[in-house]
Amino acid sequence: MALGLVSLLAGCANRDATTTGSLPDDYRTRHPIVIAEAEHALDVPLSAGDHRLTVGARDVIKGFANDYLASSSGPVLMMVAQGGPNGFALSSIKRDVRATLASAGVPAGKIVETRYQAQATGDAAPIRLSYNAVTAKTGPCGRWPKDLVLDTAENRNYENFGCASQSNLAAQVANPMDLLAPRAMSPIDTARREQAISDYRGIKSGTGTTITFTTGN
Repeated sequence: MALGLVSLLAGCANRDATTTGSLPDDYRTRHPIVIAEAEHALDVPLSAGDHRLTVGARDVIKGFANDYLASSSGPVLMMVAQGGPNGFALSSIKRDVRATLASAGVPAGKIVETRYQAQATGDAAPIRLSYNAVTAKTGPCGRWPKDLVLDTAENRNYENFGCASQSNLAAQVANPMDLLAPRAMSPIDTARREQAISDYRGIKSGTGTTITFTTGN
């Protein structure tokens, strides 16, 4: 009788429903990867004595053009400085930049030239190329709202934990649409499929080898 009463009272006791999984301690929740529009820019620095693009600068511009063709269909802004010490170089090299973009596949009608005022600090006053595209990204890293030394009782991750890895993962996504939905299936390789079936059945291949499979009783 006493044992049954104790069991009944234990069933009525309040229980702590808090579980570890309910704590907001997941870095993927604090630093989610989102799909949003972002600016992609490239600065091409030029000295006052330059008359044409260097081989290295030309290769970088071609890489920029390839990224643009893969991720955007909008305009490419070419911002040219004015009032800087390299103004003469900019006036001649901007045509080289435009020709390099066009040779890489960027339509000439998509290249829009604008101007900006060069700073008076004597910097290189680069030609800036930019375009907007849908991009996978995270929020800014480096948030430290609490003192780590004074907040160790709960043994939880700190606020900035996982931000860098999430940001690097987002930067590696070539096609942000892959995060939203799967791609369509590619056509089946018929020749490869026939070869795989022939190997499975033990049919001789072109090299004269025979593959057989046995199953145990």
